[in-house]
Amino acid sequence: MTLSGSRNGKAATAVEAPQKTAPVDPGPLYFNRELSWLEFNRRVLDEAADKSNPLLERLKFLSIFSTNLDEFFMIRVSGLKEQIAEGVDDLSPDGLTASEQMDQIYKKLRPMRKRQTVLLNDEILPQLKDEGITIEPYASLPVKEKKLLDKYFHNNLFPILTPQSVDSSHPFPYISNLSLNIGLYVEPDRASTQANLRHLFRQRRFTRIKLPPSAPRLIPINEKRGRYALIEEVIAANAKELFPNMKVSNAFLFRVTRDADIELREDEAGDLLRTLERELQRRRDRFPVRLEVEAKMPEKMIRLITLGIGLTNADVERVEGFLDIPDLMQLYSLRRPRLKDRPIHAVVPAPLQKSVSVFDVIRKQDLLLHHPFTSFSAVSDFISEAAEDPDVQAIKICLYRTGKDSPIVASLMDASRRGKQVTALVELKARFDEENNIEWARRLEKEGVHVVYGISTLKTHSKVLLIVRKEKDRLVRYVHVATGNYNPTTARLYTDLGLLTSDDEIAEDATSLFNFLTGYSQQNNYKRLVVAPLNLRERLVALIRREKKNKLAKKEARIIIKANAITDVEVINELYEASKAGVEIDMIIRGICSLRPGIAGLSENIRVRSIVGRFLEHSRVFYFANGGGENDEVYISSADMMNRSYDRRVEVMAPILDRNIKTYLCDKLLDAYLKDAVNCSVLHSDGSYTKVAARTSRKPNSQMYFVGDDDLS
Repeated sequence: MTLSGSRNGKAATAVEAPQKTAPVDPGPLYFNRELSWLEFNRRVLDEAADKSNPLLERLKFLSIFSTNLDEFFMIRVSGLKEQIAEGVDDLSPDGLTASEQMDQIYKKLRPMRKRQTVLLNDEILPQLKDEGITIEPYASLPVKEKKLLDKYFHNNLFPILTPQSVDSSHPFPYISNLSLNIGLYVEPDRASTQANLRHLFRQRRFTRIKLPPSAPRLIPINEKRGRYALIEEVIAANAKELFPNMKVSNAFLFRVTRDADIELREDEAGDLLRTLERELQRRRDRFPVRLEVEAKMPEKMIRLITLGIGLTNADVERVEGFLDIPDLMQLYSLRRPRLKDRPIHAVVPAPLQKSVSVFDVIRKQDLLLHHPFTSFSAVSDFISEAAEDPDVQAIKICLYRTGKDSPIVASLMDASRRGKQVTALVELKARFDEENNIEWARRLEKEGVHVVYGISTLKTHSKVLLIVRKEKDRLVRYVHVATGNYNPTTARLYTDLGLLTSDDEIAEDATSLFNFLTGYSQQNNYKRLVVAPLNLRERLVALIRREKKNKLAKKEARIIIKANAITDVEVINELYEASKAGVEIDMIIRGICSLRPGIAGLSENIRVRSIVGRFLEHSRVFYFANGGGENDEVYISSADMMNRSYDRRVEVMAPILDRNIKTYLCDKLLDAYLKDAVNCSVLHSDGSYTKVAARTSRKPNSQMYFVGDDDLS
């Protein structure tokens, strides 16, 4: 198969992507993982700066940028700090020590945060004000509205606030991860303090007040008109109620980020559920990695907080303007359709619209689901039908992130109540979803579902569903294998792919996979599926080497890969070797890319682009020409091209066998991303990204193409 409009082995594109082909240099052959991630987050910030995006969508991208940074500090920066503290002198693949990486991170991050602040303060908030959406200073409000906010404070905030002062008998309080806090000084008002109590209140004390997480950050003054006040200003204005007969200083906000990575050692994970619960309790006590403070906070107060939580001045970030931007997403719930993206209409595949039973359709043909353009109801209805169908004998599923109020989980419990054998592998180690998954696991167990927590030393990241149905005198197996989670919420926000099939060999492999996950079977001879940590890296290497061999034999050779990240050095080296042999390689890598394209004599035939737009690109697709024609091979996968995916996770890569689905993935999906001139940035050999430029005034938009709003012409 060839991509539409291809010529000389290269996909035709509607853009002129600037190329920078550099000679082989003595520098590193790989980009630093952490710095590459920061470049991805810079592209998220670019979306916030893009004036063609609706105003509340720009605010959303600012929020995503901040949330991404929080996780980056909690996981990646904390890991580097641990290396430094423990004296680990290992070098990253690009040759940097942990300290050097930290220096580079802060160097890159400072101008990005400044840009974020400018975008919020100078563009987005003023434009929201022009639209009648305002966050108004408490001090500037008329007396009547102040009294309404004071009443709100007295009724809704005062009873739950707990001021914590610091002195010789009261140590510095514990500051929980990502909580917002007010810092201020209090001292006795001698004119008001009773004489017999004055000896108790002789000094000025630093006091911390934690903003209650149960209360909204933006308190409505008039919600219908979009007028709000900040909770911290309302609390500060009413601090006298918290400290009667005391003088209260100006109040300033601060926020602490802590290490949040959980590592389970094999020797301590005998009971994975209890071990993880214990580790989640410990997470609150993990070491701090960052202190954010209002820029106007006095240096003396900053030093006191820094010393109190165990950080240094180098770990302090002084924030101009709004602290904790994700709280502003409260505004996104306003009914202002003109300030948001137009909703898309997700469709159900035509064969499912015409048939009474999903099983009848899948028995006749494989189906590809392309979310969010395909409705996730195609998946949830499939499981619901299986739960209710008296001929279904068993349901087995891998649950990684399910979200709240999951219809999938409800159907599994329903199936169990109906007497079916239901097995759910619940991955407790899904980062930041651990508590949610523990709750689901317990609810499933109470309904009789056989819950398995996976393998303690591996994270089960594969997305596989197996349904066994009795049809006449035999058992027929149906499989759903996907790139994304069984989560209806993210299925509306992420681009993902799912394959529905009754192929006997794929079904047999899915059965073997679940036997491995639930019973530690040693199956290592899968017929169709490629499984990590068994042989996924090895299979990819073999596929890449075959393209190189075909090129040298003057056969058609081409590789196109769409993934979220690539960091695995072994796979990168194989791609370099294929490039040196002349294989044309296109990489559509959303985020981290350690591969350096465009190096003469090494990677000059490799092109890397990143798609960042309205939807989070999450699907993984692998195309190999394999000599051309009917021999081409296409796969979808749950795995990115990372060490952790190949060595420390259970992942699945599934072949696409149906010719029509292959045509869709190659001539439509991959071709659309290679033509995109709206959401696409091109990576150069120096690590920089530039937006592509359209050849014509019309800019092809891959994501809107699947909505039906762009023809890519």
